[in-house]
Amino acid sequence: MSIVIKTAEEIEIMRKSCLLASSVLDMIEEYIVPGVSTEKLNQLCHDYIIEHNAIPSCLDYKGFPKSICTSVNQCVCHGIPDESVLKTGDIINVDVTVFLNEFHGDTSRTYTVGKTSRAARDLISAAKESMWEGIRRVKAGAHFGDIGYAVQSFVEAKGYSVVREYGGHGIGRKFHEDPHVVHYGREGTGPRLEKGMVFTIEPMINAGAADIILLDDGWTVETRDQKLSAQFEHTVAVTEDGVDILTLPQ
Repeated sequence: MSIVIKTAEEIEIMRKSCLLASSVLDMIEEYIVPGVSTEKLNQLCHDYIIEHNAIPSCLDYKGFPKSICTSVNQCVCHGIPDESVLKTGDIINVDVTVFLNEFHGDTSRTYTVGKTSRAARDLISAAKESMWEGIRRVKAGAHFGDIGYAVQSFVEAKGYSVVREYGGHGIGRKFHEDPHVVHYGREGTGPRLEKGMVFTIEPMINAGAADIILLDDGWTVETRDQKLSAQFEHTVAVTEDGVDILTLPQ
């Protein structure tokens, strides 16, 4: 494993790409309504990114055909936008990564579509809080296992499960760098965090079992039991005394 340490100057450049990715999610929220297609959401995000002199990192990445990922209901991650439309009661994760000034910025949120069930809202709330539980453990000298433990223990106490096959990742000049950041584990295990490391924390939380399936398109991941899944994601940088959340406006 070779984790790239970023300089303070590189992190400030990255902050611009990260904040642009966050602004895409701000922009798209008002369009997430019953009757809109995920392809329409994709086109709106694509145009916004291009208009801001950036490139959608997902587009053509290892063959991915769209500019964002749209994961609806039981879709865990990597949902491909298409002409299917959102319905009242759906939930949808929109995952955006942009490439600006030679660096990538990555973030995602799960939204409700119209009036949703209490169970769906509770799952979304738990997914968001689990991300923050992980972020709170980020500081120089901590272990990556501390992050995973914080997420897993919080989620499982709520009666949900954590997807294990997919997780966060280092990010910078490359879309995906070392390390692979898992959202389960034991405290005090894994590499130590160092100032200048930049990676994503993005737990995928299932209402039912953790088991997943990969669909025939080679991208779309769903829960095996077809129960709901939710996710939130921030890109973070390790500082001497804590964490700098690059995708969070200051």
